[in-house]
Amino acid sequence: MADVVQFKLERMLDELDDLERRGLFSRREIAEIVKKRRKFEYRLKRPSPLKEDFLVYIDYEKQLDALRSLRKKAFERKSGGEKSKKSVSDHSCVTRILHIYQLATNRFKGDIELWFQYLEFCRARGHGRMKKALAQLVRFHPKIAGVWIYAAAWEFDSNLNVASARALMQNGLRSCPTSEDLWVEYLRMELTYLNKLKARKIALGEDKGNVARDNKNADEQQWKDKNQDLFVSLDENGDVDKRSNSQDSDSEGKLDMFREHGLNVLDAIYSGAIEALPSAFSLRTRFLAILDATELVYSEEMRKKILDDMRRDFSKEPQYWDWLARVEIADSEGVNPLQLGKAVQVYEEGLKSLPSSVMVELYLRFLMEAENKDGEAVIHFNSQSPAIELVSHIREVFEKAENLGCNSEDLACQHVSFLLHLGKLVEAKILAEKLCSGKFPDAVKLWTLRLTIEMRYIQNKSVSPGKADLLFIFELLKNILLKVSVSEAENLWIMGLKYFANQRHHFEKLVEMSVLLLAKDGGNNSGFSLSSTILNFILQRDGVESAREMYKRFLALPHPGLAIYRDCIELESNLASTGDKTGLTNARRLYESALSTHDQDASLWRDYHCLEIKMGTSETAAAVHWRARKTLKTNISQL
Repeated sequence: MADVVQFKLERMLDELDDLERRGLFSRREIAEIVKKRRKFEYRLKRPSPLKEDFLVYIDYEKQLDALRSLRKKAFERKSGGEKSKKSVSDHSCVTRILHIYQLATNRFKGDIELWFQYLEFCRARGHGRMKKALAQLVRFHPKIAGVWIYAAAWEFDSNLNVASARALMQNGLRSCPTSEDLWVEYLRMELTYLNKLKARKIALGEDKGNVARDNKNADEQQWKDKNQDLFVSLDENGDVDKRSNSQDSDSEGKLDMFREHGLNVLDAIYSGAIEALPSAFSLRTRFLAILDATELVYSEEMRKKILDDMRRDFSKEPQYWDWLARVEIADSEGVNPLQLGKAVQVYEEGLKSLPSSVMVELYLRFLMEAENKDGEAVIHFNSQSPAIELVSHIREVFEKAENLGCNSEDLACQHVSFLLHLGKLVEAKILAEKLCSGKFPDAVKLWTLRLTIEMRYIQNKSVSPGKADLLFIFELLKNILLKVSVSEAENLWIMGLKYFANQRHHFEKLVEMSVLLLAKDGGNNSGFSLSSTILNFILQRDGVESAREMYKRFLALPHPGLAIYRDCIELESNLASTGDKTGLTNARRLYESALSTHDQDASLWRDYHCLEIKMGTSETAAAVHWRARKTLKTNISQL
């Protein structure tokens, strides 16, 4: 290994001598360069070099080359602006960087990010190795569409080889026929090529639209008008005008030829794309966007064909109707009543052919977006029809969803929230009560919304709720808490504990209810922990002793869960750090109790060891560490 590194360093002698001879680096700086390069070369010669070893070496060489370039420019300015001749040191850094990239990509062939860094460096320096590197990348990663797109883009834009770019795109489509991006980029490339040919025709004066030619024709026509007596008309219509009109018609014919050819290209690629991806909805919308942005002959017929195909293939998909409706207002900045009416008609047609909750949600989302832009917006279905308020139409859609049987929990919550948004608290209260008592008796989100409305309604009646109001809220809360699991009712439990925090009687009833439910379901090791939440409430309200009594009750239940253990340990550790004499003993007892059921949890052992290091002795810390290593035989690496 040392011989190879020494050989590589000796090959740098010509470059280093050139840098010293030209005065760009001093002998001391060159010695430092050699020292750095030797260290990097030894890293690369390790049995298993890391990717970072290559990247750090490359970064150092890039910075060194940038410094050399700056010093060379400064030296040229001092010498009167005369440019010095190229020498071996001008290209040696770039060659070395390319060699390191080649070594890195040979070792990490599957690292796409590394390959693209290599290619970007080749393209930035205009190096001839770009084509070879692209060929290697395509050979190693033929199933990645971005590789083919990058290679074809370089051939088209930088190498100016349209035939090679087209061949790459077609080979890419054979390897990745299901890539939407590849189909779209292929179409864009072909249309861009046609536009370049058209621009070339215009630049050569062979096509209509050249500014210079138009100005010249205008000057010629002005001169002819002033000197009409010099021209003799061969017939009464004028042959000169005929020749001019003939030239214009020829130019229009050539322009139409390009547009027609572009349409043929789009049609061919579109046919191949939908054959390869018959269920790709977004692909067709992207093709339509390209068609709208391009001026082609018979583009309306092509647009109609694509839209008909989309209706045939996606009429049972809600996203199709949502897209089709939004197309109607795509060019509108504000809320146009007529365009809004067309979009609503599309949604109504979609709802008739596809009555589902997803369709209704998309419909309502569109209407509410329009309502947020303009709260007083109206809908016109045609210029003669009367205006319909947008807000009233939204309420009609909610009612229609309920009549069609498309109502879901999310739609019900949206309906109630919309009434609250309009300030109709009483209507929202009646609707929430109806939904919770009828179709959605176990819907947690809806019950949460109903309880929020009931609490706000009671608060509006009086500053402090009465006993009857408190009992009513508690019964509602109890009704839903006993129906659903503890993990699903997280928000309901937190809401109830906050609301009854200062009502000891009802709070204690909630605690008793939680003990019964936890005894039946057990606690959680992660996520929401009801016992931990109640413990924090009691700690803040009643103090440490009450909290200790409470967590002892929870820990006595079957399967208390790791989360409650952690909260109790944190409580006792904090007390021990403030000088509480029993805190450390209680924390140790809790750790031992938790490890009796969760002995394979490495993080628990790690926390126990940290506690002994901070507050215990070296002997207790060593004992915990020894026990952990003995217990975690398979997970010892996580310790």
